Formats: sequence, structure tokens, C-alpha cells
Amino acid sequence: MALAWQDDQLARLAFGHPSAAAAIAGLEGTGDWTATNRRDLPPWVADLAERLAAYAAGEAVSLADVPLDLSHLTPFQRKVALACRRIPRGKTRTYGELAAIAGAPGAARAVGSVMSHNRFPLIIPCHRVLGAAGSLGGYSAPDGLATKRRLLALEGWEPRGKRMSKAGR
Repeated sequence: MALAWQDDQLARLAFGHPSAAAAIAGLEGTGDWTATNRRDLPPWVADLAERLAAYAAGEAVSLADVPLDLSHLTPFQRKVALACRRIPRGKTRTYGELAAIAGAPGAARAVGSVMSHNRFPLIIPCHRVLGAAGSLGGYSAPDGLATKRRLLALEGWEPRGKRMSKAGR
């Protein structure tokens, strides 16, 4: 996992890479990133790193307060990103539902484009966005849909029709 920040805002997050070097390369973008020793992190970044580690260990942690640099987004993209950020752990929304929340019913493909360029996976939890019929859609993180499935399972989400009844059938 790698984090990039500028001043007091997160600029990018990359995860799911096989090494630290690959995660740093996964940050992409035009930023002139400088590697920082863990002991030299700003307190809010150190706290975020701890929370992300707890999340990866399966703990229910909140990332809602992480300050994000959204200056690269259009007003529509920002609405989509913020609506996605409000999807609770273990819950999902469809691309179409997010489009409607963002004030553009019928713009599900545009929502998919916003999600595919998400600079803040896990914090803007695009893995919680599904196709209209409950299909997983896509996922641009390493290992694609396998990673999306793992994240959803980590959060306790189950596909429709797979839930157990209270009787345990």
C-alpha cells in the first residue's frame, strides 16, 4: 500500500500491489512523490496508515474523516465520489443509483468512469458499486474483480440469493 499527500490532504492511495516499490509506482499521476520513512509521517497520515492496516485485518474502521484532494474532479464527479463515500460498510449501490443521487439519472456509464479513475480506493469505496442486476461490474485495482470480491467479503457483503436464513438453511 502507498499513500501520497500534499499539505493536509490525501492526494492518492494505491493498494494490492506485491511490493512497496510496485505500490509507489501504482500512485501514478504527475505528482513528484518523495518516499518518507514511516517515523517521519505527519500524525494524520500515520493514523490513516494504522486505520488502513486495521481495515485490511477485517476491522470495521471509519475512513469518513480522511481529508481528500478532490480538486481534479468536475462538480458531477465530486457528487458521485461523495455519494460513493457515504455507502456503508457491507452495503452496495448500483452505478445507476449513484447517478441518480448525483442528479443525473441514466448516467450509470459516467459513474462507472468516475469509479474507474478513483484515486482513493477504500476511502471512496468504489468496490461497493455494482451493476444494475447485482453484477460486480469492474474494478481497476490489481487483480480486478478478485480484489473487489475479497473487499466485499471482508466487509460481510454477500451476493443476492446467497444469504442464509435465520434457520440456517
